[in-house]
Amino acid sequence: MLGERGRGAHAEVVVNSGFMRISGILITSLTFAVVGGAGSCFGQSGSRTGQDPERPAAEEPVMYWEEYEPRSTLVVSAHPTTRSRYPFVDVHAHQFRAPTLSAAQVDELLAAMDEMNMAVMVNLSGGSGENLTAAVANLSGRHPGRFVNFANISFEGIDEPGWAGRTVAQLQADVQNGAVGLKIFKNLGMTAVDAAGNRIPVDDPRIDPVWAKCGELGIPVLIHTADPAPFWEPRDRFNERWFELKERPERIRPPGDYPPWADIMAEQRRVFARHPGTTFIAAHLNWLGNDLDALGELFDALPNVYSETGAVLAELGRQPRKAKAFLTEYKDRILFGKDAWGVEEYYVYFRTFETEDEYFDYYRKRHGFWKMYGLALDDDVLKHIYYRNALRIIPGIDRSHFPVD
Repeated sequence: MLGERGRGAHAEVVVNSGFMRISGILITSLTFAVVGGAGSCFGQSGSRTGQDPERPAAEEPVMYWEEYEPRSTLVVSAHPTTRSRYPFVDVHAHQFRAPTLSAAQVDELLAAMDEMNMAVMVNLSGGSGENLTAAVANLSGRHPGRFVNFANISFEGIDEPGWAGRTVAQLQADVQNGAVGLKIFKNLGMTAVDAAGNRIPVDDPRIDPVWAKCGELGIPVLIHTADPAPFWEPRDRFNERWFELKERPERIRPPGDYPPWADIMAEQRRVFARHPGTTFIAAHLNWLGNDLDALGELFDALPNVYSETGAVLAELGRQPRKAKAFLTEYKDRILFGKDAWGVEEYYVYFRTFETEDEYFDYYRKRHGFWKMYGLALDDDVLKHIYYRNALRIIPGIDRSHFPVD
């Protein structure tokens, strides 16, 4: 086919010798279709080329790019894995309704955990005060040894006299009432503000007594800082998170509303360095799953820092050789985490960590529209990620659920 060109409002389609090139700033309104014999091509305008005038016009299928989900014809071995090889601790779970779950709901949750070999769930959304006490009673009280809870703090009133003292005292009470760690949500450094409306940076010195108290109490801090760096980049055809930002436009971080990504992460790193006696778990591979060398440098510089795999498995599954080498080298610094609850989604974690399968689907297109590859991690590495590291740094986990190493 000789060169044919058609223009839509946001894109250009060029067909030349069977090759289609799509260029433009955004492709949200781009549609395409292929009908009938060779050479039939449709641009956004719906115009037809190469149509036999004596044949009746075929109905022209129209499809948006976001709907395109081709079924691979690649023939490879497949080992779907619905149960982990070893019992594991999920260090990144959220049971926001823990204080009000019924006995039947907790039993149902436990049955799902047993099915996939989850020995212990870490509920990061324990709250504080009465909510924390109720969450502990409702989960750990009903099934001792199967759930642990992290406390949370509020930054409201941070500029009031005595805020640090009250917050530390409440945290200490929460630990006495069953909390085994502190979870910091991503509002710190992004949306949390003081009474004057000023953003509260991650390394705000007013919070230092809290970090120090966690070290004194021997509890880890699991901290979620910022979001993936592409959320700060232009939402154009070069942005790897374009599809996610189209589905979740509230995740766009305009430069006028947020500090640069690198600045927020630098604030976090200063906290880690300032409190070497406190153990920190940087959530979501610290948004460095796409740059494992940088994450390794963080680990090398700061021995009190760990990380976990919640919601970033897609980063590891697209670079199997690099990821396997990294997880092997830093096996004592990475913990298993999932984030949002979804039983079948755990299966993709097991398959990625344990098998050599090739070219299989991730469970959420907006996080990873690419295919996944198994890492086939060695048993020793699996044990560290699944439970050994959690047993070492999170107090209060019942060791009887795990192999005797």
